[in-house]
Amino acid sequence: MPDVRLRSAKPADALTIERVARESWHAAYDDFLSEGTVNEVVDEWYDLDGLRDAAGDDEQALIVATGSNDVRGFAHAAPGPERGAWHLLRIYVVPDYWHEGIGTALLERIEDDLEARGVPAYELAVLAANDIGVSFYESHGFERFETEKAELAGVEVTQHRYRKEF
Repeated sequence: MPDVRLRSAKPADALTIERVARESWHAAYDDFLSEGTVNEVVDEWYDLDGLRDAAGDDEQALIVATGSNDVRGFAHAAPGPERGAWHLLRIYVVPDYWHEGIGTALLERIEDDLEARGVPAYELAVLAANDIGVSFYESHGFERFETEKAELAGVEVTQHRYRKEF
C-alpha cells in the first residue's frame, strides 16, 4: 500500500469525503446508472451536515485514508435499526488509487473497531451490477445472504446483501 495513514474522520473532512464519494460513484456506477442519477444519490446520501455529524459521533466508525495531504478513501459503519446489527454503510477509494490496498486497509480498520466494540457480525448492501464491489466483498470473506430489488433515486436496481461474522 502506498504511503497512506488511517485515522478517524473529523467534521472538517466532510467536503473531501463527499468529493471522494462522487468520484468513486461515477467510476463505479456511470456504466449502468445515469450521471444524473449518480449525482442525485451522492447529493442525498453525502449531505455535508450528515457527514459532519457522523464524524463527530462516537457511536459510529468513520475512517479516512490520507496521503500527501489528501483524503484517498473512507469507510463508514454504524448500528442499524435492528438491535445489535451493524452495517458497513460506505467504503470508497478515489479511483486513481484503486487496487493499491487502501480499501482493504480501511475494511480491516473498520473490522478492528467493530470487534473492539464487541460486534459479532455486520452487514452491507452492494449493487449487483457493481462488479468491483461484489468482487471486493466476496474476496474479503463476506457471504451473500439475499438478492433483492431496490429503488435508487427512482431507478429500480438489484442489490446483494452480505454478512460477515468475526
